[in-house]
Amino acid sequence: MNNFNDDGKEFVQAIFSDGDSFGEPPLFIDERYPASAVAIDASEIYQLPKEKFFDLLKANTDIHFQVTTILAKRLYFKSIMASAISSDEPEHRVLKLIDYFKNNINHIPNGESYKVDITRQQIADLTGLRVETVIRSIKSLEKKGELRISSRKVYR
Repeated sequence: MNNFNDDGKEFVQAIFSDGDSFGEPPLFIDERYPASAVAIDASEIYQLPKEKFFDLLKANTDIHFQVTTILAKRLYFKSIMASAISSDEPEHRVLKLIDYFKNNINHIPNGESYKVDITRQQIADLTGLRVETVIRSIKSLEKKGELRISSRKVYR
């Protein structure tokens, strides 16, 4: 899910995986979706009409709770990333994003090694940095002992 600024620079809002839904928030406030969605892999997309979506939520509290939980997790991610992006330090942005994926997406316990499964380009897109800056930041963080690089893979 992405936006482009007036200069044509892309900012990636989120990356979705198999089974993820997207596009729900504007339905609740009757607004147009403020971003675009682009498949980066071959994908199968299902579209659920607004009325059917609301009927599903009204009829099934378990599904309603799941959707609410998903929206809360996305708000939490936005809050974490807004705070990180407001920092001028690229290393801080990169670490915050990696830690979010480690703890909240992949649920890796503290103390265990996490192989970063998003690309340096995706890190750049999600943090508003240039990929060159991400690469320099990762190397600097490795020197500081915050990350480990092995066979071109990054670990936290």
